[in-house]
Amino acid sequence: MTDGVKIEDVPVDETWARLKADAEAVLIDVRTRAEWTFVGLPDLSTLNKRVVTVEWQTFPENRTDPDFVEKLSGELEKAGVSKDAELFFVCRSGARSRAAAVAMADAGYTRCRNVADGFEGPLDPTQKRGQVAGWKAAGLPWRQG
Repeated sequence: MTDGVKIEDVPVDETWARLKADAEAVLIDVRTRAEWTFVGLPDLSTLNKRVVTVEWQTFPENRTDPDFVEKLSGELEKAGVSKDAELFFVCRSGARSRAAAVAMADAGYTRCRNVADGFEGPLDPTQKRGQVAGWKAAGLPWRQG
C-alpha cells in the first residue's frame, strides 16, 4: 500500500459537484454485483456519464480480486480516461473504496479520491443503512440495478 499518497475523503454532495464540473472525472463503484443489483447504483445519466463498475472483492468469498487493478485499468483505458483524471471510488460505506483508491494510486493514477460515507453510509439506530449519510441519504440520483 502507498505510504506517501494521501487519499482524500470527499463528501457525496461535493463528489456530485466535481463530477458535474469536470467532464474527465469518473465515478467507480467497487461494490459487488449483488449490491449493484439489489441495493442500486448511482445514476449519472443527467451528467451524460456512466458509473464504472469493477468489484474490489468477489462475492460470496469476500476476498479481494487480485486482478482488480488490471481490470479497472483496462476499463479506464478503453474509456479514454487518463492517469491524471480525477477518480472517485465508492462502495457501501467507504472502506473498500479507500483500499481500491490506494491500489489505483499505487498503479500510477494521480488523483484518486474516496467517496466519504459511500453509497449507503453507516448504520442508523435501527441497524439499517441508507438513512443517515451517503449517496442515497443525500438524495443524489440512483437507480435500482
